[in-house]
Amino acid sequence: MNRLSLTFSRAIARVTDSALGPYQSAVVRIGFAGTWLLFLLREFPHRQELYGPAGPWGWKLAKELTADNHAFSALLWSDGQLWFECCYALAVLAGAALLVGWRTRTASLLFMVGVLSLQNRSVFVGDGGDNVLHLMSFYLVFTRCGQVWSLDARRAAQAQAARARGERVPADRVGPALWAVSGLALLIATFTGRFDNGRLIPVLLWTAWVVLGLWWAVGRRAKSPEPKILLDVVANVLHNGALFVIMAEACLIYATAGWYKIQGSRWQDGTAVYYPLHLDYFSPWPGLADLMSSSGTIMMAVAYGTVMVQVAFPFSVFNRRVKNILLVLMMIEHSVIAVVLGLPFFSLAMISADAVFLPTSFLRRVGGLVARARGRLVRRESRTVPEPGSPAPAAVESQESPQGRVGFTA
Repeated sequence: MNRLSLTFSRAIARVTDSALGPYQSAVVRIGFAGTWLLFLLREFPHRQELYGPAGPWGWKLAKELTADNHAFSALLWSDGQLWFECCYALAVLAGAALLVGWRTRTASLLFMVGVLSLQNRSVFVGDGGDNVLHLMSFYLVFTRCGQVWSLDARRAAQAQAARARGERVPADRVGPALWAVSGLALLIATFTGRFDNGRLIPVLLWTAWVVLGLWWAVGRRAKSPEPKILLDVVANVLHNGALFVIMAEACLIYATAGWYKIQGSRWQDGTAVYYPLHLDYFSPWPGLADLMSSSGTIMMAVAYGTVMVQVAFPFSVFNRRVKNILLVLMMIEHSVIAVVLGLPFFSLAMISADAVFLPTSFLRRVGGLVARARGRLVRRESRTVPEPGSPAPAAVESQESPQGRVGFTA
C-alpha cells in the first residue's frame, strides 16, 4: 500500500511539476502549422472557389448549415470580399507565427480560429487530413508547445542570460499590445452578435484572454511566488492532458481505420489498394501507379501490411522497440501515399500526428544536427560577405595557414 501511494504521488508530482514531452509537442506544432501554411499557400490561386463568398458552396448555404450544427466560422460574419481576404491573410500569418513559435499562446488561438473558419466555411472540400488538422488545432491551444524550437524559447533564454549577467531586461511591449487588440476584437464580436452560432469557441477565447492577462499581471506584480507556481501547475496539467489526448486520438484513428478495413471484402482479398491507383483523381503519376499495381503479390502485401500495422500500433505504444518500428513503417506508408496517390497534405497531417510518439533522444539529435547545419551556414555566409574596408576574400585566404582553414570549415 505504501509503495502504491508513493508511486501515485510521484506520478502526480511529475504531471504537475513540468510540461512533459516538450520536443514532441514542438514537432507536432511545427508539423501541423507547416501543413496548414503550405496548404493555404498552394491553394492561394484557388481560394475563391474553395472558401470565397461566391464559391460553389455559396455563402448562404454555408450560413444555413452552420445555423443547424452551430459550427464556428468567422468567414460567415460577412459576405464581403475584403473580409474574406483579411481572414485568409490572418490564417496564413497565424500559421507562420505558430510554425516559428512567435507568441505561441496567441498564435495557437489564432491558428485554431483560422482553421475552423476556413474548414467550416466549406465542409465538403476536405479529406481525412483536414479532419485531423481540425482536431489538432483545438488541442494545440492547451499545450505549451513553444518550450523548445521556437522564437519564444530563444527570447526567454536570452532574457535569462541577461539576468544572469546582471543586465536589465527591457519590458515586453508586444505581448500587452496583442492582448489589448485581441480583447478589443473579442468585445466587438461579442456585442455585435457574431458568436451566435459558435457556442464553445467564444467561451474558450474569452477564457484564454482572461488567463493570459492574469498570467502577465502575476508575473509582473505578484510579490510572492505562490500565484505563479499555481498558474504553472494548472498550465502543466492542461498541457499534459492535451498531449495525452493527442496520443489517444492518433491511436483511435489507426485502431478504427484498421478494424474497419478488416471488415471490408476488398481488404480481405488483398485488392483494396489496386482500385484507388486507377482512379484519375488519385493518379498524379499514372506510370508509377501502373508499375505498382502490375504485381498482385505487391498489392496483397501492401493491403495486408497496412491493416496489420494500423491494428497493431495502438497495442505497441507500451513497447518502445516495437512502437518505433511500426512508427517508421507508418511514416513510410504515408510518404508513399503522398507521392503515389497525390495526397501530400493528408500525409503530412498524419505524419505530424505520428510525431508525438517519436523518442526524445531522436528528436534532440535531429535538433542538434539542424542547429549545427544552421551554424555552419551562418558562419559561411559571414565569411563570404566581407566587411567594408576589409581585403578581398582571396587576399584573406592567402594570409591564413592551411590548418586554420581546415579548422574553420570543420
